[in-house]
Amino acid sequence: MRWASAVDTDNSLRAAVEHAAETVFLGLGRQEPDLAIVFVSAEHAAHFDAVPALLQREFENVFIFGCCGGGVIGGGREIEDRPAFSLTGAILPGVRLKGTHLDAAQVPPVYAEARVWEDVLRITPSQQPSFLLLADPFSFEAETFIRGLDRIYPLAPKIGGLASGARQVGGTALYLGNQVYHSGCIALALTGNIDIDMVVAQGCRAIGAPMFVTSAHENLVRELDGRSPRDVLSALFERLPAPDRELFSQSLHLGMAMRTDASEFTPGDFLIRSILGMDPQSGALWVSANVPANSVVQFHLRDAATSALDLERTLTAYRASHIVSPDSGALLFSCHGRGIGLYGQADHDSNAFRRLVADLPIGGFFCDGEFGPIQNSTFLHSYTSAFAVIHEKK
Repeated sequence: MRWASAVDTDNSLRAAVEHAAETVFLGLGRQEPDLAIVFVSAEHAAHFDAVPALLQREFENVFIFGCCGGGVIGGGREIEDRPAFSLTGAILPGVRLKGTHLDAAQVPPVYAEARVWEDVLRITPSQQPSFLLLADPFSFEAETFIRGLDRIYPLAPKIGGLASGARQVGGTALYLGNQVYHSGCIALALTGNIDIDMVVAQGCRAIGAPMFVTSAHENLVRELDGRSPRDVLSALFERLPAPDRELFSQSLHLGMAMRTDASEFTPGDFLIRSILGMDPQSGALWVSANVPANSVVQFHLRDAATSALDLERTLTAYRASHIVSPDSGALLFSCHGRGIGLYGQADHDSNAFRRLVADLPIGGFFCDGEFGPIQNSTFLHSYTSAFAVIHEKK
């Protein structure tokens, strides 16, 4: 296995593809890749449909997978707000690639029989697949789809994101093989001598103490430890230091504990969800997810410093527990709310990965939502960086 990645910022998409392809070709030891993962910035929207033909002029037999993005990542660089083309190429001996495009109407019900899902994706759990997923945010219900994938392929890694950069329905470009799709979802199942490690950094830190949800209905939290959320938050606010009080009004989130058997919790145990508002009469909280009664939750804050520290903690923990082969490759699916707008500097998350994990080829893009696991389930996140470290099976 061998990986190489490049990004090019030429205003001409044709020239950008040529330059990136040459860099990847040289990085692969003058060999053509089996797989090309491509991300194209929104500034090239007028030429989105030309990407497969342009790339196949450079690599005749390559399998293409990718999408458009508001910003793209390649060669370890994160390019935002200007024309850019990202190309990550891989030589994958002993690996089989099976790509599937699905429109919303083609997705089976979550609880359909396993064979229905297997027929749609043309892959069985016994083949031990790993999934890369990209979807159109305008036309596809991604959360329902990944719930179904988790049910039928519980052991399979699943990672990716929602395409970004399009401003209207039909403006998204999804690349699969030599086809371009403007709606739905594309799934790439990789089987054989390949595996994916997933590292998800949600960029938050806990405040206050974990609490039981003593009353809730769907996404409305009525009571926490027998008190109204408004009373809980008022008391919590009074105990916070001044810097956290400033964040409280604009960066407050709710963490939902994903480990039901735990009495103590660490940052990776929580699924972070946005708080949508407070009911002025009852003091109940509206949350961007259904919150089960009797579950455990904890409030969290997010800012640039917190996000950087959480990323460092997450990457350091991964490196301490994994041997990373220099032949591996990495993909980064990062929220468009991160990057320069959050940190005030370019390449922050890519640099952190190279410094704390390994200096691997890194490609990816800034998403409208990121797919990745918390504990043993896959979720659609926001404000998250989700890394895929792709390597031979150990």
